[in-house]
Amino acid sequence: MKKVFKGLAVSLVALCAATSAMADGKVLKFGHDNKADPFENPAHACTAVFSNIVGADTNGKVKVEVFPSNQLGSAAEHVQMVRDGVIQATLTSTGALASYYPRIDVLNLPFAFGSNAATYNVFDGEFGKTLADDIEASLGDVVVLGFPDTGGFFAVTNSKRKIADLKDFDGVRIRTMTLPSHQAIINALGAEAYPLSWGEVYSGLQTGVIDGQMNPVPIISFAKFSEVQKYMTLTNHLFSPYTFMVNRAFYEGLSDQQQATLRYAAQSCVAASRGLSRIIEASDRGLAGLMDKIEVTALSDDQRKAMAGATQPAFEKHIKENQDAKAGELLTLFKSEVKKANDASYID
Repeated sequence: MKKVFKGLAVSLVALCAATSAMADGKVLKFGHDNKADPFENPAHACTAVFSNIVGADTNGKVKVEVFPSNQLGSAAEHVQMVRDGVIQATLTSTGALASYYPRIDVLNLPFAFGSNAATYNVFDGEFGKTLADDIEASLGDVVVLGFPDTGGFFAVTNSKRKIADLKDFDGVRIRTMTLPSHQAIINALGAEAYPLSWGEVYSGLQTGVIDGQMNPVPIISFAKFSEVQKYMTLTNHLFSPYTFMVNRAFYEGLSDQQQATLRYAAQSCVAASRGLSRIIEASDRGLAGLMDKIEVTALSDDQRKAMAGATQPAFEKHIKENQDAKAGELLTLFKSEVKKANDASYID
């Protein structure tokens, strides 16, 4: 029945597209997989800001309709819908994008960033532009407008023991996305990687099928993992942004001014996702709230360096063996730009 309803929803969107084509103005249908609350999650904050700016600054000639909570399909299906022009925009995770654009895996270099500010510099700078250009060239039918925040750095939770050193990962079964790089990273830490779909994570933790999982702090809070987990370690081992993409044919059918509006609206969308992520992290919906429910451990620089030393060679070996030469070039640029960003100071 769920598949039937999704099929009906997609058919309805296609019908709306045909109807809107006969009317004045354009409709940009925007699908994502988070709840419809701009104060609860970075994705909807991003889409709300984008929608408001586009509607206002085009005098309603481009209307944005947002379809949250996987109303039209999964995150991976959203990517295909954008490519096909069934919907015109989506925010896609690295996991959902990987089957269409495998080189996105280079973003999973573990323990790369020293701060949130460094991530902004990298994805707003030369590397972000190079990555966007390569995604566009590889897919051919999308335009990339930015890299919004999904909630910040990943942390690891588990129900077995406090994790502060490499040896503490031994024997802990940790859920990962179905990305081989994530599995390589977790296995290199000494834990056991266990790929599992998102919808099964809570029940898997509850029943003991898995001991732990990894996600940004706001997602750990929203998913109520503290109900079935005892320990959380602020590993900060991954930063995995969304990719904001729109259908190329739709974009090129806009006037120059409307295209410019979409681009600066997307910049504001990215800023909103980052701001809300930092606010949630600091609020009772983030780390402050979790600390009363779960034992939280922050790592020292030496502990994080030891984990980086164990995981980065395994990750780079994975990229070399499973990706093409272009992915290797992207990884080299990524590492260079990350180092510059980590070494930079906010105000000299």
